[in-house]
Amino acid sequence: MGKIISITNQKGGVGKTATTVSLAACLAEYNMNVLIVDVDPQGNSTTSLGVRKDEQETSTYELFTGKNVASECIVETKFAGIDLIPSTLDLAGAEVEVVEYDDRNFILRKALESVRDKYDFVLIDCPPSLNTLTCNALTASDSIIIPLQCEFLALEGLKQLLDTIEIIRERTNEKLAVDGVLFTMYDNRTNLSAQVVENVYKNLSQRIYQTVIPRAVRLAEAPSYGMPITFYDKRSQAAQAYRDFAVEVLRQNKKKLVKRKKLLRK
Repeated sequence: MGKIISITNQKGGVGKTATTVSLAACLAEYNMNVLIVDVDPQGNSTTSLGVRKDEQETSTYELFTGKNVASECIVETKFAGIDLIPSTLDLAGAEVEVVEYDDRNFILRKALESVRDKYDFVLIDCPPSLNTLTCNALTASDSIIIPLQCEFLALEGLKQLLDTIEIIRERTNEKLAVDGVLFTMYDNRTNLSAQVVENVYKNLSQRIYQTVIPRAVRLAEAPSYGMPITFYDKRSQAAQAYRDFAVEVLRQNKKKLVKRKKLLRK
């Protein structure tokens, strides 16, 4: 079965969506089949893939409220190898609608079970908060990747996220793993970025990816054109950085992918 990874950090503006979409595009370049699940009501991953939210009849809202099953919510994007379960603003109301459900934190896990075998990776783009939607994402996931902006205040929220992960392990998903921390928005013109990186290496026991994603105007522009950075400016420094990151992710999951390919050939 495909590996489900949440891209999460409760702090906004750290590069969660850019990482989700760019990683998916780079994995697709390596012939991986990827499903992106957008569980952020802002729908930034949806927009970043050129999918119009106002034209969607089904979305993660219908998935959470049980109006449609996962296979009915999946849309093909214009990028080969990448499918999407889009998000709309309606999703913001799902938390209220499911609050009385006994299994409200397991909705996404149950929904994705029927489709995860079709993909090598399922990437969940989480909202910038630790709410029911995020808890669902973490409960459904095999692991998480934490984008961490190279700014001082980014470190403050990291401890809270790691505490939340421990709570999820205790209550809903004991096998949840942290694949690693990815430094984003690195500015080599400032000492602060280097200091943040050094501080995290000294104080964090989790894996830290070798790849560092630079702060880049082209990366910030790409969503407005509905393209991953590897399509918008494939030769940019940011595009190459995400390709390097994808290689790290593939190497990290090599055994799982080999096993999956063998099962598919049977």
